[in-house]
Amino acid sequence: MGTKKVKYNKTGIEQLPDDKPVLYRIESAGGNPNYVGTAKRGRVRERIAEHIGEIPGATVRIEQLSSVEEARQKEARVIKRSKPKYNEQGK
Repeated sequence: MGTKKVKYNKTGIEQLPDDKPVLYRIESAGGNPNYVGTAKRGRVRERIAEHIGEIPGATVRIEQLSSVEEARQKEARVIKRSKPKYNEQGK
């Protein structure tokens, strides 16, 4: 599936595809993960936009996956490995 990286602002988020479930990562300017989450098909832009103003981040990187279940499984692995600053620990 595809991946894409955009600036963490409304204009950047509007450029993201919305046709498949995604795993998204909000990253600092240095590339460190601030938050990792999933979004269902049709709700990608809306879900990521919910974080604007709450999490200081420079970019959003998404990875399209074939199902929400696959995205959630990968999310759990990424959170466990990278321990993003704004994710609840132990998820």
